Amino acid sequence: MEPCRIVSVIGNPKPASRTRQVAEEVAARVVTALAATGYPAQTEVIEVSELGAGLLGWGDPAVAAALGTIRGADVLVVATPTYKATYTGLLKLLLDQIGGGELAGLPTIPVQVAAAPQHALAVEVHLRPVLVEIGAACPTTGIFVLDSRLADLPALLDAWGSVNLPAVSALVAARRAIAAPSA
Repeated sequence: MEPCRIVSVIGNPKPASRTRQVAEEVAARVVTALAATGYPAQTEVIEVSELGAGLLGWGDPAVAAALGTIRGADVLVVATPTYKATYTGLLKLLLDQIGGGELAGLPTIPVQVAAAPQHALAVEVHLRPVLVEIGAACPTTGIFVLDSRLADLPALLDAWGSVNLPAVSALVAARRAIAAPSA
């Protein structure tokens, strides 16, 4: 059995950001949860900022490769900082290149990092709907992390994971069973 591919899409304009740190922690939790259900997994990261000006049009080879990686994922972790009470324009440029419904039920975990608690609903009100529009299945509550609480990230993800990771694992198992050739 090929390992599951957990792809983190980082919508922060700054590479190696706290947003990436959070996304990688979430992806690591997904890997652990899948391994516990018999599905080995590996992680990959797409730093949207590295795609640069290629995001401004269609057909850029690096953007096409990133989109191929996204389409080939078993689980997406889409992480963004909060800019102007929503996700970044940088992330939107990438997501706009994915057609409506194109992700066809791909299990996706929305993650948003913010400086102020007033933005806590942004992950559910802004990020989740755009992901659902392109066909992502978001079987969990989104993850909202305050910059000031990054030191508490392990406990936050433990609490989130105990409730939400079983749904991610079940959806991955169902999609793998459907995709498996009949014996």
